[in-house]
Amino acid sequence: MGNDRRTYWALTSSDLSDRIGGQVPLSLQNITKRFGAFTALENVSLEIEPRKIMALLGENGAGKTTLMRIAFGMIQPDTGSILIDGRRAHFTSPADAIAAGIGMVHQQFSLIPAMTVAENVALGGKGKFSLDETSTRLRSIAQRTGLELDPGARVGDLGSAERQKLEIIRTLAHDARVMILDEPTAVLTPKDVGELFGQLRSFAAAGGAVVLITHKLGDAVEHADEVTVLRRGRVVLSAHMTETDESSLVSAMLGETSKLTSTKTAKPEASSIVASLDQASVPERRTGKSIRFSLEVSSGEIVGVAALDGAATLLLRVLARRAKPLSGRVTLPDQIGFVPESRREEALIDDFSLAENLALEGAGERTGVIDWSSVEMDAETVVADFDVRTPGIHTSPGKLSGGNQQRFVLGRELRNNPLLLVLENPTQGLDVNASVFVHERMRRARSEGAGVVFYSSDLDELAMLADRVVVVSARGLVHVAADRNAIGRALLGTDAAR
Repeated sequence: MGNDRRTYWALTSSDLSDRIGGQVPLSLQNITKRFGAFTALENVSLEIEPRKIMALLGENGAGKTTLMRIAFGMIQPDTGSILIDGRRAHFTSPADAIAAGIGMVHQQFSLIPAMTVAENVALGGKGKFSLDETSTRLRSIAQRTGLELDPGARVGDLGSAERQKLEIIRTLAHDARVMILDEPTAVLTPKDVGELFGQLRSFAAAGGAVVLITHKLGDAVEHADEVTVLRRGRVVLSAHMTETDESSLVSAMLGETSKLTSTKTAKPEASSIVASLDQASVPERRTGKSIRFSLEVSSGEIVGVAALDGAATLLLRVLARRAKPLSGRVTLPDQIGFVPESRREEALIDDFSLAENLALEGAGERTGVIDWSSVEMDAETVVADFDVRTPGIHTSPGKLSGGNQQRFVLGRELRNNPLLLVLENPTQGLDVNASVFVHERMRRARSEGAGVVFYSSDLDELAMLADRVVVVSARGLVHVAADRNAIGRALLGTDAAR
């Protein structure tokens, strides 16, 4: 591309067509990958076609991310071939894939928090770092995609949605013509989701190719042209999206017609107040100005929280006793369960076993010698009660799928029957089974008398699961009906009744 700072978003159809040359830009043929005795992928073939969005679906552990990591040079296949424009390629690292025009936006952020936005975008490039040149490229991307960030902002100060945007911006800045996105909408607001898919469609129309790994079937059905479903490491369905529907996709993913339901259930009679915030003042993340929150949470109810760009974080952290307000009165129970949004960064330590991770619960408040036999018994109970699929309690959480990690964290937090359960995006990145399991456990905690407060970036999940919803705004909390349209209007600042 030389000194041309345009991204492929700005290219015309003929521009990208010339680069692609009529070939399928990425083809995976007969890919097999084993990890010890476990077969992650078996004889999987996939063609990523230009001008199309392909949805890659499957349960947690089905092999989706492993397959795409092979395509991105992060993992070497045991057998099989990668073809770029019809020619066999061998990727020894992501740098090889990037040079071939393959970009990947990971579910787990791969950013350096201590660096700025511009510095993170420049990583992986060549030559000397130029803030002016990188800023110019960022402005160009923002003009064409609406994905805009301050080049000088420190990544550690960004919320989850902004970090997701940065991952996408960085991929675009490296001139990808095949873009792989692993759960890209998990932390985005509905407005951001709409803009993202609009730009992905423009990217595809210009000749680019998109692979979308997602558990949000609605996103796949609405936006993808093609769909491939993996189950237990094998392709079980490959079709045009017009030839299938959500029910058929769920059946292909699970291997049978799903009997799982995730519909709204009647809540029990709410009784005593288990937590309250009275004019609790917290600083707004962007401006530093104080926002005052007043909220009461009763036993036997689920309170949903909606917000833009991670604005709910401080509210939930105050409720979870992970942050202190600047002023105001806070009344909380002794027993609080907390499931953070980033389980890999804040809830689990990959170098520890599951049993050792269980021992972390309340570590800052306990003293004395750890009774490891008791800890191991408790870990076995959590694994059994929450159906954590693992070789054993001495396995590290990093070897488990995201759904099993979340089951373990939820089990650890619920095992002592907390009076208050606080959750941040609890089903983010989870498949159908795992999401329904989490919902059922939240409802069970409610029926057993706990107050449950959860934030979700998915408006449908809020409307379906919550007994009542509050929306974080610059004025504080806006109370709205547990209805998707009402929540969306309140987020946009229209037609909201306090």
